[in-house]
Amino acid sequence: MSYKILLPQPILESGREYLLERGYELLDGSGFEEEDIIRDIKGCDAMIVRTAKITKRVIEAADRLKVIARHGAGFDGVDLDAAAEKRIMILYAPRSNSESVAELAIFYMLYCSRNFKLVQKLYKDDYRFAKFNVEKHELNGKILGLVGVGNIGGLVARKAALGFDMKVLAYDPYAAGLPDYITPAACREEIFAKSDYVSLHVPATPDTVNSVGEKELAMMKNTAFLINTSRGTIVDEEALIRALQEKRIAGAALDVLRQEPIDPANPLLNMDNVLTAPHIGAATREASARSSLTCAVGIDDFLSGRRPEFPVPPMKKMLDEMGLN
Repeated sequence: MSYKILLPQPILESGREYLLERGYELLDGSGFEEEDIIRDIKGCDAMIVRTAKITKRVIEAADRLKVIARHGAGFDGVDLDAAAEKRIMILYAPRSNSESVAELAIFYMLYCSRNFKLVQKLYKDDYRFAKFNVEKHELNGKILGLVGVGNIGGLVARKAALGFDMKVLAYDPYAAGLPDYITPAACREEIFAKSDYVSLHVPATPDTVNSVGEKELAMMKNTAFLINTSRGTIVDEEALIRALQEKRIAGAALDVLRQEPIDPANPLLNMDNVLTAPHIGAATREASARSSLTCAVGIDDFLSGRRPEFPVPPMKKMLDEMGLN
């Protein structure tokens, strides 16, 4: 009997073909809301998750589930404690979307530097004002401050320093052996105080949720921009709204918001100095293909008795206990 893999949302052909060629049965889900997955999960041995939330109720409803692969670098949408309790392995694809997210972070900095949202709003009615009176800047020579220098932060640093001649300052207590174009910050506060652009590249953990708030925003220059392509929960959204309304910082580019899908009443959506998007950092064709294949390979490795390359960090101990080589 072949293993059955639930796909609450479609994955790209790279992953589907890999699994089908190895004899797996793929079940396309009826939806990706909690009740849909609870209904579909019965009898499934594995699941590949994109944006769906995998709650304790979903885990409890699973009668045969052995492994979940998260289609991306974040795994805060999966209840890890509930999974560990049932000895369900959680895998992810930490490198698959790095290039796409890094490119987007650079795009957001360019967008902010030219005040593009306001330019677009004004130029049809007042061409000359938009051209000459809306303030615009180059990235060249500006200071980029990175909070987190993992796969994505490291790529952003390289593109900014080598492509745009920016000065890169970074804070990451876990980073070692940084290239010479990155200057380690003496402390986290230095990032916010000195940078023209602060770009966030940390996962959502108890230590990082709401870690950019009133204190950090108060340290920033009134000409500086906040760029967030990580998780919406990292930023205290109410504090950010106040800082923007009071013009204590110049603006922000937010690929992620605290509530997803968005609340149409969120004031950030209508500010001229704020760019928002529906979490599109990893939503390129290339990143999705890499993620789909990484998830497929990980599931095949695990179910075949081999050690998968990318368990989420909290699951490494459980993997060691299983003795997979």
